[in-house]
Amino acid sequence: MPNGWIILDKPVGLGSTQAVAAVKRNLREAGYGKKVKVGHGGTLDPLASGVLPIAVGEATKLTGRMLDASKVYEFTVAFGTETDTLDLEGAVVATSDVRPTADQVEAMLPRFTGPIEQVPPVYSALKVDGQRAYDLVRAGEEVQLASRSVAIHSLEVIASDLPDAITLNAHVSKGTYIRSLARDIAQALETCGHVTHLRRIKAGPFTLEQAISLDILNEIGKGAPLERKLLPLEAGLDDIPALDLDPEEARAVRQGRVLSGMSLTDGQYWARAGGVPVALVELAGGEARVVRGFNLTDVAE
Repeated sequence: MPNGWIILDKPVGLGSTQAVAAVKRNLREAGYGKKVKVGHGGTLDPLASGVLPIAVGEATKLTGRMLDASKVYEFTVAFGTETDTLDLEGAVVATSDVRPTADQVEAMLPRFTGPIEQVPPVYSALKVDGQRAYDLVRAGEEVQLASRSVAIHSLEVIASDLPDAITLNAHVSKGTYIRSLARDIAQALETCGHVTHLRRIKAGPFTLEQAISLDILNEIGKGAPLERKLLPLEAGLDDIPALDLDPEEARAVRQGRVLSGMSLTDGQYWARAGGVPVALVELAGGEARVVRGFNLTDVAE
C-alpha cells in the first residue's frame, strides 16, 4: 500500500473533499483498491487555488500536524465593495467611494502583523450549535461568530492596482481567514473590500514547487507511476529533527515503550531506523514517548 503525500495544486472550483475523492479514485483505478486511507491537510475554499497536501496511507496520521501548520497565501483585495461571503461568490452588502493610496496601505499593514483578533466569515465551515455556519446562513438564520486570536507572521504588498485593488502576501497561523483579513484591512482604510483572488503557495513544509496539477493526478489512474508523484511520509516532518534509532530502540518504539537516557533537547522528533520512519515522538526530560507510530512494513527489525 502507498504511504506519503500527494501535493495537489488545487484549481479554482474544486472543493477539498472533491480533491480527496479525486485522489482516491485515481489510486483505485491504478490498482491500489478501495482500502487506502486518504485525507487532506487543511481545507482550501473552492474559490481558492494552490497547495493542498493530501495524505495517503500512514501519512494520514500526520494530517493533524498539517492542520496546525502555518500557511502562506497570495490574495487580492478589491476596494469599494464588500460581499456577504467576502469573496467573488457573494451578494454585495456594502459599497464605498473611498479608495486608499499606496502610502495609506503601507502604513496600515503593521497593524495587521503579529497577534491579532479577527471574526471569521459567517460563510465558513465553523460549527454553531453543531451546524455549519454557512448552512445556517443559507437557511436564513442570523449567525454571530466570536472573534478569535490568530497570528500574522508577515504581510507585504507584492502587486498594486491602486486605487482599486492591492495584492498581498501573508504568512499566517492556523485558523486565520484571509477573507476576514481582507475585510478588516479595507475597513481600517475607511473603505470596504472583498477577495477577488486567493492562492495558497505554502502549507507547512509543502510548496507549489512540489505540487502537481489535477491533470497530472489523473494520469496516475491511467497508469503513470505513482512513485514520481508521491512524496515520502517524512516530507511532512521536515520542520522537526530526525532521531536515529538502532534496531533494538526501533522495536521498543514500535511497541509503544518509552526510551530513556536521551541526551537531546526537549521537543518533537521523528524517529527513524535505517532511514525509514518509525514514529513521531515527544522528548522531555531525557525520555522519548510515542505520539504516533507508523506501521511501515519495510522498517528494519
